Amino acid sequence: MGTSSLLDKNSCYTGMEGFLMTTVTISLPESLKEFIDVEVHTKGYGNVSEYVRGLLRAEQAKRADDALETLLLEGLATGEDIELTPAFWKELKADAAKILAKKKAGQKERAAR
Repeated sequence: MGTSSLLDKNSCYTGMEGFLMTTVTISLPESLKEFIDVEVHTKGYGNVSEYVRGLLRAEQAKRADDALETLLLEGLATGEDIELTPAFWKELKADAAKILAKKKAGQKERAAR
């Protein structure tokens, strides 16, 4: 029996977020359990699961930021030099405004669902 089969048996649906949630059990020394309890109570989390999900989301965001930084640095290191003229900045701002408008429209569409 593979790990996914075991995890599937411990899955449940939560209407709150609309996601299939999987239960994961971990073993911790008492000192870490106490630390988590303090974090949950002092940082406003409702329970340990919310705290752990927050840690995981923060790590996902950090990895995404690191990947973006790597791509940007690679682009700067290998890209073709261009002159930074007023026309360049105007075009860059226009492109950014279009991308931002598209993102906002997508967010509004998702929020309306």
